[in-house]
Amino acid sequence: MKYFIYARKSTDEDNRQVLSIEGQLTELREFALKESLEVIEEFVESKTAKVPGRPIFNKMIEKIELGGPLGILAWHPDRLARNSIDGGKIIYLVDTVKIGSLKFPTFWFDATPQGKFMLNIAFGQSKYYIDNLAENIKRGIRQKLRRGELPGLAPLGYLNELRHHTIVKDPKRWQAVRRLFEAYAKGKYTLDSLQKLSLSFGLVSRRTGKAIVFSKLQEMLKNPFYYGVFIHKGEMYQGSHEPIIFKQLFEKVQRVLEQKGKPRKSKELKYYAFRGIFKCGECGRAITVETKIKPSGLAYTYYRCTKKNRVCSQKYVEERKLIEQLNEVFQKVALGDEWKEKFLQQWAKDYKELSTKSHASAQNLKTELKTLEEKLTRLLDAYLNQAITNEEYTAKKQKIINRKVKINEELNNFGRKGNNRLELFKKWIFEAHQANSVGISGNLEEKRSFLQKIGSDFHIVGQKAAIQLAKPWIWSAEKSQFLVWSG
Repeated sequence: MKYFIYARKSTDEDNRQVLSIEGQLTELREFALKESLEVIEEFVESKTAKVPGRPIFNKMIEKIELGGPLGILAWHPDRLARNSIDGGKIIYLVDTVKIGSLKFPTFWFDATPQGKFMLNIAFGQSKYYIDNLAENIKRGIRQKLRRGELPGLAPLGYLNELRHHTIVKDPKRWQAVRRLFEAYAKGKYTLDSLQKLSLSFGLVSRRTGKAIVFSKLQEMLKNPFYYGVFIHKGEMYQGSHEPIIFKQLFEKVQRVLEQKGKPRKSKELKYYAFRGIFKCGECGRAITVETKIKPSGLAYTYYRCTKKNRVCSQKYVEERKLIEQLNEVFQKVALGDEWKEKFLQQWAKDYKELSTKSHASAQNLKTELKTLEEKLTRLLDAYLNQAITNEEYTAKKQKIINRKVKINEELNNFGRKGNNRLELFKKWIFEAHQANSVGISGNLEEKRSFLQKIGSDFHIVGQKAAIQLAKPWIWSAEKSQFLVWSG
């Protein structure tokens, strides 16, 4: 009888006891030589036998059906079939004598009722192994989901921690990922410019080591994993991993993605310190800047209304006079040493009160978090008892998880908003105290920066600068207001 050799080992097979394809072929050839078996063709396949449809296996079966009886030489029955359809096909071809012989170095078989029974058991064991393995994998995935662990490869900025099978922040990349989200949220970047920014941050594809392609950048920006949740088969889960960003930043990024706007490239112009800040107080047009060279060789810089398409009576103002007017404003909003000390005392008092309130509020949030955990448990019980549908369960679960995410963010950020307000107040005290030195300084860039810090709605009218001061700079300009405020 003539024989086919069939060797198979799938790429996703984790059984290290199964010989490699090369190892199987060597053993089978030696076995054929030892048993004096005539081998007419070899069939080699690197595909799983869990499901029907192996092209090489089917080709071999077709040849047997057309030209049988023929024999098959394989390492073990599980190399031929691990599913009921292919296993049944082998048994049927043995019954119809299309397969005249089956030989295995590791398994005994002959075409007797006992031999067929043993072959059925071998195929059944192979299928049981696959079914049991699949169920174990599913059970493991369900357990990971219950623990809030993503079953899969960690996204960029995180690492799969192999020892404990968890996901942790990548110490080399997570801060760069957060900076990328923060940058894109400003709405100034296209995907092209964001890709270049990511390269400057050292973020590259882990697979290729090259720039992250646009589709992967979009995928990253849309991935809720970064703020603490993940979606698995349409269901939201709260992750046990540490978020890189807050949900508020993530939602801002989603709005920018939807807008799909592209920033305009601005023309390069000669630099003037106060260009682009002021508008004409009469007609509302932009104030332009130009430099004139006098016959004496001295250069003078003037700020004037563009008077574009409108009649306007406003005259130019020389930059030197404009700077003098701005220095007067800086002096007006400045705090002296006495006011500085008074407000630092007020800051210390507010800080102490905030700490007391923060502790009480944090306890309330922790209580609500515990209540939400209980709601999730009751919701799962209702779903398992078929009291609610899968759609109702998924929708209500997502609502609870979103609230939990928000509470966790508030707890992580607790007191930070208040602290930020107080820190801004403290920062303002020192800035207002330094306003005198800004007025004295000859650094025009420093004056521009400070001007934009203290006000808005800047106009020039009657050759005078008009500024709408922001709070609390209005109060520092009118020092008497502080007496009422501080009690």
